[in-house]
Amino acid sequence: MTSNTAINVCLAGATGWAGSELARGIARTSDIAIVAAVSRKQAGRALGDVLGEPRLACPVYASATEALTHACDVFVEYTSPENAKANVIVALEHGAHVVIGTSGLTAGDFAEIDAKARRQQRGVLAAGNFALTAVLLVKFAELAARFVSQWEIIDYAHDDKLDAPSGTARELAERLSKVRTPDRTVPIERTVGARESRGATVSHSQIHSLRLPGYVISAEVVFGMTDQRLSIRHDSGKSAIPYVDGALLAIRRVSTLVGVHRGLDAVLDLPGIHIPPAM
Repeated sequence: MTSNTAINVCLAGATGWAGSELARGIARTSDIAIVAAVSRKQAGRALGDVLGEPRLACPVYASATEALTHACDVFVEYTSPENAKANVIVALEHGAHVVIGTSGLTAGDFAEIDAKARRQQRGVLAAGNFALTAVLLVKFAELAARFVSQWEIIDYAHDDKLDAPSGTARELAERLSKVRTPDRTVPIERTVGARESRGATVSHSQIHSLRLPGYVISAEVVFGMTDQRLSIRHDSGKSAIPYVDGALLAIRRVSTLVGVHRGLDAVLDLPGIHIPPAM
């Protein structure tokens, strides 16, 4: 792809909360173009008519398979956990790089996707959250885990969010597991009472998922030492605007990768953040 050629994108979930905001963001760029969109409910229409954005003239299809009849450089997945893995596999088979914003995929799902991407020599960039503050949450938590050996994660989301834990919380747990395995004064299996009250164990971290009205997406990691505690928290507002710039960056840079990479910081230069060895 030359610098004068637009990056052609197929956007799945183009009329959803995050996907529609990303579509409008792409419409404002000069180097990215949406050539096809996926939305089951809006299939057969032009995306611009659905979103009220005349610069988005591409057709909307009911499935990723149909949309991928249009050649694209990058497939962006913003649908649902039930469809995400199948959509990504189909996109890789069509030779596209992939950006994943859908939450709910497991470590096993990502292992399958990684194997497929490496066979196809394509990049997959998956982020539980494309907001800059969410990226910094993960980086600062990795730094804290080098010095503090006990932590747990709290995952907050709106009451109708089906998947738990959220993609942000899963990604955080997986990244922290690469720093160290957290210590526990009392092993989880020795819990007296309801084992479920201690949360789900994901990549060795305990995650407690709240699903209540009043939340959008928030994630908090709480570190504890004797007589001291550190909380690092990311909160999303009602708008999906904070995710747009990160998703655009992912689209522009995913072609530099091969295989699955977790977190926007895989393509984001964060100067000055040095992660020393664990103490």
